[in-house]
Amino acid sequence: MAGITTVSLLVVLIVGTIVGALAGMIFGNAMDPNALLAVLSGLTGTVAGAVARNTLVEAGIGIGEFEEALPISVLFFAVIASFAGSLAGFVVASLLHELLPFWIGAFAGLFSSILTSLLVIAFHMTPR
Repeated sequence: MAGITTVSLLVVLIVGTIVGALAGMIFGNAMDPNALLAVLSGLTGTVAGAVARNTLVEAGIGIGEFEEALPISVLFFAVIASFAGSLAGFVVASLLHELLPFWIGAFAGLFSSILTSLLVIAFHMTPR
């Protein structure tokens, strides 16, 4: 089951980072590079990563018998986790002195996707 979940996690991470960076560029044209930009970019990346993962699972691509679509409650927690990941991405971008909207969005999407991936792992774990 570890290889199956790895495919799901990679989809969430890659899609979340790319969409977060693109959202940072789009939203960055309308606002200053700040924490709100990071939250909007991270939220957009997280939702896109979760939707892409669920789409692949429902289509049956790269999955096994134990893989299933995430329930709405896990997606709701992923949205909440994206706030923490987005703010962490903003802090990392500011520490690196890269306050460009692209980098803020990319870091926000990456860290939000990491937290979403941890939720996916927790969802797939069986209690012992």
